Amino acid sequence: MAIFLLSFRIIILNLKDFGRNNQKIHIMEIRKELWGKTPCGKEMFLYTLINGKGAYAQVSNVGAGIVSVVVPDRDGVLADVVLGYPEPESYFGDGPCAGKVPGRYANRIALGHFTLDGVEYTLPINNGPNHLHGGPEGFQNKVWESREHEGGVEFLYYSEDGEQGYPGALKAVARYEWSEENELRLTLTAETDAPTVINLTNHAYFNLNGEGNGDILGHTLKLNASEYLPTDATQIPLGESAPVAGTPMDFVTGKPIGQDINADFEPLKIGKGYDHCWVIDGAEPGQLQFCGELHAPESGRLMEVFTTQPGVQIYTGNWLSGCPQGKNGHVYEDYTGVAIECQNYPDAPNKADYPCCVLRPGEVYEQAIIFAFSVR
Repeated sequence: MAIFLLSFRIIILNLKDFGRNNQKIHIMEIRKELWGKTPCGKEMFLYTLINGKGAYAQVSNVGAGIVSVVVPDRDGVLADVVLGYPEPESYFGDGPCAGKVPGRYANRIALGHFTLDGVEYTLPINNGPNHLHGGPEGFQNKVWESREHEGGVEFLYYSEDGEQGYPGALKAVARYEWSEENELRLTLTAETDAPTVINLTNHAYFNLNGEGNGDILGHTLKLNASEYLPTDATQIPLGESAPVAGTPMDFVTGKPIGQDINADFEPLKIGKGYDHCWVIDGAEPGQLQFCGELHAPESGRLMEVFTTQPGVQIYTGNWLSGCPQGKNGHVYEDYTGVAIECQNYPDAPNKADYPCCVLRPGEVYEQAIIFAFSVR
């Protein structure tokens, strides 16, 4: 498929609260390319954000997704550390939801039902008996509007009242910024004209040895989370959180992902690996907090994650086999990537004790996620 270069520009700017130090950000290039068109003629764009060091991130208006992040290893060798596909068409309806922003409610809602202000709403069932990632026609399977704005790239999606069963017309915005320090920031905002529920995140899969370069079982994962949410057999949280201490769910001090993944522990048997939500210690609404870090001893690449969200779903790619062919002809097998999905808790619309997921007219939903890349 032909790719056409549409625009190029050089930018130097200051951005408030980007990263952790309010440092000056230099985004040296933003390139916009026509990646393809849908059968109904919608244009699919690929944006490349390149810093002065030659490292870059690629994002697309297909599901407002992260397509690539190309960063150096300890020897300075660049590699793409995000799983993905060579053609935009492969991103529609893919099981892994690779790199995209699911919505209106990421993760699961039990039995596809919730009640809001005394009204019961029914959603499509697409994951066993439950509703997952906003349904089969969720935000991740939409072509968003896009624009370059103030040194970043913004994707906009207008979700109609009643879309996939959700109340209220909703405007969602996903904004990506790439820094000179190899930090990718995603800011997610939304507004509604009627009460609704919302939970947005990003579903990128990372392999810090490079996509297509083996599994992530030897990656070391550390989480700022001393509790997690136990689930039933359909992966709906039971309610109260539980301590990770003394269980295979303990990543407080860091350990290889594969160390306990096959342990005789019922939560791991349910999902054939890790697919659970951890409660981020010290999380406060609107406050950027350290979530965790992922490290690949082989390449030396390190990814630190910061977020304003109260939870993080860790999914170790337990069912990646059979997904569309990956970049560079790679075939992705189970456990060849890990998703670190900063978000609200699963099934929060049905659990009053969980952090509020309700958005009302006049309010602005805003959450941030930062993926900061370096070496160790």
